[in-house]
Amino acid sequence: MSHDLRICFVGDSFTAGAGDETALGYVGRITAAAWGRGVATTSYNLGIRRDTSADIRRRAEAEVLARLLAASGDTHAVVFCFGANDVTFEDGMPRVPLEATLDNAAAMLGWSAARWTTLMLGPPPALHDAGHDARTAALSPELAAVAAAVQAPFLPLHGPLSANGAWRHGAAKGDGIHPDSAGYAAMAALIESWEPWRRLTGG
Repeated sequence: MSHDLRICFVGDSFTAGAGDETALGYVGRITAAAWGRGVATTSYNLGIRRDTSADIRRRAEAEVLARLLAASGDTHAVVFCFGANDVTFEDGMPRVPLEATLDNAAAMLGWSAARWTTLMLGPPPALHDAGHDARTAALSPELAAVAAAVQAPFLPLHGPLSANGAWRHGAAKGDGIHPDSAGYAAMAALIESWEPWRRLTGG
């Protein structure tokens, strides 16, 4: 093994792998691929269903520090993926206003990037609801700008996954939001081909 890697994956239901009948999600798949490249990888899945950026901001620091502080000598990284729940409408309003979402993102990404390699995945599409999906699409470049400000690489997922048949089919046969194993495999493939991830995991 070339080096040991400890990664916290911080996010919502997509990080948790909701809907995947194999229980691997994207985190399990890209972790296995890193092992296949000779990188002993410990992945901590910190995804919670329905979590907004505000929810994640309240818990991220304590949860990440508990897992990475004790790992001296290893390479550390944090991968964030959130936003889909922020733009969900409840009582006619987004659960988190845009300005607050961007403030939460700036705080979390800035804190993490000052300490470890930090990557961000853009929110995946919400194909069950055209309005929700349009808000998700609009949020992605806003989050990309926040990530760029702290030099955290950002991978937009909305466009590629919207056009991906496996993702669309998997979400359609499930709850309309979360894909099945084939959809998560498509998401994992996008991350696997992403240069910042390959650089981190020996690709």
